Amino acid sequence: MRIVPAFLLAALVLAGCSSAAGGGRNSVVAAFYPLAFAAEQIGGPSLTVHNLTPPGAEPHDIELTPRDVARIQTAAVVLYLSHGFQPSVEQAAKSAKGKKVDVLAGFDLRNGVGDEAGKTDPHVWLDPVRFARIVRRIGRVLGRPARSDALARRVLALDSEYRAGLAHCANKDFVTSHAAFGYLAARYGLHQIPITGIDPESEPSPSHLHALITLVRREHVTTVFFERLVSPKLAETVARDAGAKAEVLDPIEGLTPDEQAHGLDYLGLMRQNLRALRGALGCR
Repeated sequence: MRIVPAFLLAALVLAGCSSAAGGGRNSVVAAFYPLAFAAEQIGGPSLTVHNLTPPGAEPHDIELTPRDVARIQTAAVVLYLSHGFQPSVEQAAKSAKGKKVDVLAGFDLRNGVGDEAGKTDPHVWLDPVRFARIVRRIGRVLGRPARSDALARRVLALDSEYRAGLAHCANKDFVTSHAAFGYLAARYGLHQIPITGIDPESEPSPSHLHALITLVRREHVTTVFFERLVSPKLAETVARDAGAKAEVLDPIEGLTPDEQAHGLDYLGLMRQNLRALRGALGCR
């Protein structure tokens, strides 16, 4: 019987764990969909990208498995958001051996108000200009600036489409299920009216809901927007009581299995959002 030295056995076990976790010099771990999309587009087939947020999951709520933690520890690059967007990922990234990239670093972030004072709004990817900056940052980290510049140009084409599409609208107010669209609204001169705050799991008070329903009626808001990854009940209640309709405006925090099956991506979902906003705001 052949005896394997203890130190060699340990090395083999560690190597096996690293391989199983998808680590290595060509591996990237991304906290959620927009970052995974950018890394995949920039890296191409030679790069292995693992998205920690599976299709259909709400990224704020994910719980990391031991396998996820191992991937984070052994990946060449870890892409994540700070400011409490995904606390478990942010914490695990501290022990990563590769490059750790907080994509919010250097951004002037919007602050929460009222009960959310002290919080910051992380939803920068819904502003194409800011997301193009993130794309280029990822390209520099991956050492592929030419590919990132090409993707950034495609993202900035969205900015041109949004500017043209939202330039002449009958209304500038839109109601959303949670306050994910502040950067987009600021970029294009719109006014977001959220049912809940930056955290989609927050619960609005009955007085807030009553005031919101009254506002929707008074301002003749035609549409209350909800999102696919969280319950639409609040948005549907406001829409029903205010005599409006409920439609999807996607915060693009993740793909649903159906969206994934139909080959939708960040660019396609942003264009769907533009069509939804144009319809709701009476744009011509």
